[in-house]
Amino acid sequence: MTRAAPPATLRPIDRLLAIMARLRDPQGGCPWDLEQTFATVAPYTVEEAYEVADAIERNDLSDLKDELGDLLLQVVFHARMAEEQGVFAFDDVAIAINDKMIRRHPHVFAEETYASLAHQKEGWEALKAAERQGKGRTASLLDDVPVGLPALTRAVKLSKRAAGVGFVWPTVEDVMAKLHEEIGELEAEIAAGDLEKARQEMGDVLFVVANLARTLEVDPEDSLRFTNAKFARRFQYIEARLAERGKTPDQSDLAEMDALWDEAKATERRA
Repeated sequence: MTRAAPPATLRPIDRLLAIMARLRDPQGGCPWDLEQTFATVAPYTVEEAYEVADAIERNDLSDLKDELGDLLLQVVFHARMAEEQGVFAFDDVAIAINDKMIRRHPHVFAEETYASLAHQKEGWEALKAAERQGKGRTASLLDDVPVGLPALTRAVKLSKRAAGVGFVWPTVEDVMAKLHEEIGELEAEIAAGDLEKARQEMGDVLFVVANLARTLEVDPEDSLRFTNAKFARRFQYIEARLAERGKTPDQSDLAEMDALWDEAKATERRA
């Protein structure tokens, strides 16, 4: 037997909480929603965060509104499952982030003053370190850097933690020198035909690249997303031009496609 949806007269967040409670209700709820767990929902949570980033990258604010709603649903979903287990509820999630933001901004909500943005960042990291210690996370500075992060993002966070205690290449030039060194080691393993060692050396190269991004204050994921979009745009240009010639990429060759690639680059520069 169906029941009416929670009324639109509710505050939007209260209505969303009521909708999720209904979906998870063993009596007449949604079978798919009922069988979900934290672990099964987690991949959707990550996916929705990426879709938010994609809408921002495309500067599509209408889509961003929808994607933020999808991401909010993920928070509500996890909070509802926790509430069912008697662990915490949505309000507890909101209280926790409210308290954290006030605690981490003493220059706004208390009497702390920072001489510079760099000083503020140092204060932020000190507060985070104190929070970790308060939770008993003292075994290693790296213990709470999530393993599930994208590998490049995690590399940046790992190196940032280590840099905070002085384990860091002092200058950009030092990082570049290390990058050239790691590329040389990768080239040596490729030349030797040892693909397993080459795989490991490739990881070393990427880790140094992540360090370089951190040193330059560049988000490597953001940079790679930009390049991915650029590659897709230019390859699609190649496909379109080949189609005008009655061909597909597999009917072309590298020379022809490379010439069209250069043409796509020139078109972008003119634009």
